Amino acid sequence: MDESVVSRVYGIMHIKLKRSPGIYIAGFMGSGKSTVGRLLAERLGWDFADLDAEIESEHQITIPELFLTRGEPEFRRIETAMMLKWVRRIECGAPTVVALGGGAFVQPGNYDLIENHGVSLWLDCEFEVIERRLTEVRYLRPLARDPVLFRNLYLERRAGYARADFRVDGTCDADVAVEAILSLPLWK
Repeated sequence: MDESVVSRVYGIMHIKLKRSPGIYIAGFMGSGKSTVGRLLAERLGWDFADLDAEIESEHQITIPELFLTRGEPEFRRIETAMMLKWVRRIECGAPTVVALGGGAFVQPGNYDLIENHGVSLWLDCEFEVIERRLTEVRYLRPLARDPVLFRNLYLERRAGYARADFRVDGTCDADVAVEAILSLPLWK
């Protein structure tokens, strides 16, 4: 880790991070939350959790299968329970970067769950980039199958994502996003 990153990381942290060392990465599906989260956690020397992967592991079912067999309301209930599990772990002092599912941050009550338990970051990626990324795997994303509904969902969720503590704008390149996050006034 280079010296400038070390000084930011070990400098005075944002007050929310002092109370509860969690960084929650929100954003639309395909915006790079898991990739950026994993890289950020590695740079910080923190733990990393991918909420969707944690759900799949604990329930032994893929997210698309969960949507298909149990429906979106049950998926959202499970997702909120998993968020709560990670919030509690972070409250116990385990510094963790959590990549949220695309809809997790905008579901009623979930923002309130994490608001005072760390810092939330919105990876704001342009729709055209997301659409390109998901072209080959759209069939695996239950909410991305209909192109018109997919675009509308992207537009609807933006207001919810805007409630995040910080917005990371830009190229949607993971390395650039991590550098942008490390440059935020979290570490000063």
